[in-house]
Amino acid sequence: MILVTAKISEKYHKDLIQAFPNETFTFCDDISQATDELPQAEIIVTYGEDLTDEHIEKASQLKWIMVLSAGVDQLPHQAIKKHHILVTNVRGIHKIPMAEYAIAMLLQVYRQAKTLIKHQMEGKWERSIKMQEISARTMVILGTGAIGQEVARLAKAFHIKTIGVSRSGKPVEFFDETYQTSDLHQQLPDADFVVSVLPSTPETKYLFTEESFRLLPNHAVFLNMGRGDIVKSDVLLQAIQNKEIAHAVLDVFEEEPLPENHPLWQEENITITPHLSGISPQYVPRALNIFKENLNKYRGKEQPLINEVDVSRGY
Repeated sequence: MILVTAKISEKYHKDLIQAFPNETFTFCDDISQATDELPQAEIIVTYGEDLTDEHIEKASQLKWIMVLSAGVDQLPHQAIKKHHILVTNVRGIHKIPMAEYAIAMLLQVYRQAKTLIKHQMEGKWERSIKMQEISARTMVILGTGAIGQEVARLAKAFHIKTIGVSRSGKPVEFFDETYQTSDLHQQLPDADFVVSVLPSTPETKYLFTEESFRLLPNHAVFLNMGRGDIVKSDVLLQAIQNKEIAHAVLDVFEEEPLPENHPLWQEENITITPHLSGISPQYVPRALNIFKENLNKYRGKEQPLINEVDVSRGY
């Protein structure tokens, strides 16, 4: 039995049933509604934030968890490892909206979009605003997977030099240079833009430090759309207030939702968005296409499945 706890619309329920008439599907909007079905579930399709150790223990027939998101940091990793459960995700489907977000946000900073909108609301005609070009700059991208590659590909349209930083440091398409994470600080003094798309793992937690910001030129823009715990909020706030960087664009945070009284909201040189860089009307269709292909592979005993996750590493 396939238990779908990810909240998807009725049309996708029908689509899955039609595509796999020999499978038994149970759909619910929350796993708390499926306590009776858990012991029979061989496959669980989830967004990844609803499963607990208790659910894993109760799902005695569970063989595979399909996560309809890229992040798997909220899964009960130890229980999953204990029972040798396969985990896959939809890594890569965010690359188009997130790459567009990154370029759009850098353009809004350099082309002073917030100021222009403010002046429009005030009926103010002001042509002395300092405009800049993102073209021919240098961008350091933290994470060279599907999202990082797509950011680099779009950056190339602006003749931007792209430097990739990853755990392996191996060469990747669309990057002019690639380095290991241990070499990050050597790349920062030349960076006009830093774009982080890193997942949350023990290796990436608080990777960006006070020293990292001090190494950046004071005109640099820091953009984080990976996970919020790559940098401590107070460290980032200090970097902005001390003018160690010119601007920060933040889509992810240590604490989400970001509290209304958080000082990050008050900074003119910070752009805040509510963890929506990956949102697209194509999200669910793309995610389910990966699940469908994997289900065919799973039933055909083909290995490996698409986007198998090493739960010990967290990605």
